[in-house]
Amino acid sequence: MSEVHVIDHPLVQHKLTLMRKKEASTNSFRRLLRELSALMAYEVMRDVPMHDVTIETPLETMTAREIDGKKLVLVSILRAGTGILDGMLEVVPGARVGHVGLYRDPKTLMAVEYYFKMPQDIAERDLIVVDPMLATGNSAIAAVDRLKELRPRSIKFVCLLTCPEGISALQKAHPDVPIYTAAIDRQLNEHGYILPGLGDAGDRMFGTK
Repeated sequence: MSEVHVIDHPLVQHKLTLMRKKEASTNSFRRLLRELSALMAYEVMRDVPMHDVTIETPLETMTAREIDGKKLVLVSILRAGTGILDGMLEVVPGARVGHVGLYRDPKTLMAVEYYFKMPQDIAERDLIVVDPMLATGNSAIAAVDRLKELRPRSIKFVCLLTCPEGISALQKAHPDVPIYTAAIDRQLNEHGYILPGLGDAGDRMFGTK
């Protein structure tokens, strides 16, 4: 099974707690999501490939290391993935961006695709798929299924919250895709929402219902 990384840094956990509170406004939820995502990016990108470059400091020439942001693609699962995307782009502004548009059928809870747009030359790139919630796992599985058709160099999945059911589903479908999350909550309810969770991340981020 793929590795599950719980990012338990105190700042991440503190901001997640603030986001969970039902009285958090749309503005504060959006801001906290962006801040938390930027913090998570440090851990998610810990093993991103680097290369040597020659630069001039004010004093002399030296060889230094940098990330090739053009080889990194942040893939947002619309619509809620946008919040995590914004935070991570603040850390790696040179990354390319892809979008997968999915919605969850309220009756079957299965993911339905309505949009798919990726940068070129995916086979040479590392993909980080972002979505606030890994609940049933259906959206994540559908997104990774499509992305694997393009044969990227690697894929990681990043979410704020998940639960045992979501982890099990994604690991079963894609055992090679590591999962990064800020918390593993107790369970899903009968409507496919994470408990205790934080509600519908998209609705809370955009002020919709």
